[in-house]
Amino acid sequence: MCWIEVNALVRRAQAGDRAAFGELVERFWGAVYASALGRVRQPHEAQELTQEVFVHAMRKITQLRDPRCFAGWLRRITARMAINRLTRRALPVGAGTDALDGVAGAAADPLESMVKAEARTAVRGALRRLKPLDRSALEAFYLRGESLNEMADKFDVPLGTVKRRLHTARLRLKSALEGRTKPRRRELAAV
Repeated sequence: MCWIEVNALVRRAQAGDRAAFGELVERFWGAVYASALGRVRQPHEAQELTQEVFVHAMRKITQLRDPRCFAGWLRRITARMAINRLTRRALPVGAGTDALDGVAGAAADPLESMVKAEARTAVRGALRRLKPLDRSALEAFYLRGESLNEMADKFDVPLGTVKRRLHTARLRLKSALEGRTKPRRRELAAV
């Protein structure tokens, strides 16, 4: 594989040439698949992950600043998406916020169970009192396990905006749990 050709293909793909991107897919499919298989350990999952990596790369290729970094960029995308896939695999498909409520826990005594149930109810109530933007940010990150990058894509905002929204939403959730209507001014000053 000639890296000069790869650089030229990346530049053409960044300019919107789908045939050039197709050539990149052909050249790097094996490497991405091998990396995915090494992480997810199942051929079928690795095949799906490889497809997802190239779809993501096609959408984001214009953000690659240096065409010489294409191979490393693909490796990072593969690693990140594999971690996200493995993390999400832990939850059953279609699991909502109440999916684990009926599962027996390792509670030491009934009092501890009652305290935990009250805390869950308080958090759910505080979440319902938040603005939709705050609630959607917290639910996406903590309940659905979306990465910051996935949230930035979903909400169509920069990564820094997602981080700020999460920080502000956490402060507002804390205030709601403490019974205050809004966060203290000094808490928001750090935002």
